[in-house]
Amino acid sequence: MIIEANTDSLSIADAWDRTPISEIESLSKYPVSLIADAHHRLNVMSSSIQLVTPRRHLAGNVLPITSREGDNLAIHRALDDARPGDVLVVNSMGDTNRACFGGILGELCIQRKIAGVVIDGATRDVSELQSQGLPVFARGISPAGPFKYGPGRIGFPVACGNVVCQPGDAIFGDADGVVVIPRSQLEEALDRVKAQQVVEESILERIG
Repeated sequence: MIIEANTDSLSIADAWDRTPISEIESLSKYPVSLIADAHHRLNVMSSSIQLVTPRRHLAGNVLPITSREGDNLAIHRALDDARPGDVLVVNSMGDTNRACFGGILGELCIQRKIAGVVIDGATRDVSELQSQGLPVFARGISPAGPFKYGPGRIGFPVACGNVVCQPGDAIFGDADGVVVIPRSQLEEALDRVKAQQVVEESILERIG
């Protein structure tokens, strides 16, 4: 970690399998709304989880993090084990009074080739995050900074935006919101999305 802090309060899961990036990329070219429709409109995060870096979209593997309200020690520690293409999916207990993410963590994410960040909580330094090019979704924005005491959990299933996210699931986000596809269902999801696209193109042709 770049910070000096005691991490004894953190629980860290053993290594887990990730969805191959090539499979995620195949689905990432489609809009999130289309992916959600093709997945029976399930696993869509709450509309309260909003894109705070406009004109960005994310696609990657879920790296799940649970942190106490207003505390980001677990996020800092999670970056030690993060791999390129991971998306930090953080349950910060929905608290929006104190940000648990900001520009410094954003720069660390860029260096580690993190694909994006989704926070059921608050972020700050929005202008800086926008200039960094990191896709960030959050429930709120607050200038109040975080504590770094823990406790927290890294790599265990996490609830974020009312969706249970397993480590290594595929996650996609754009201006419409965020959807999570279980790793075991990704190939089936791609077939469904292609079929759904044909249906919607047919409707648009009839309208035209």
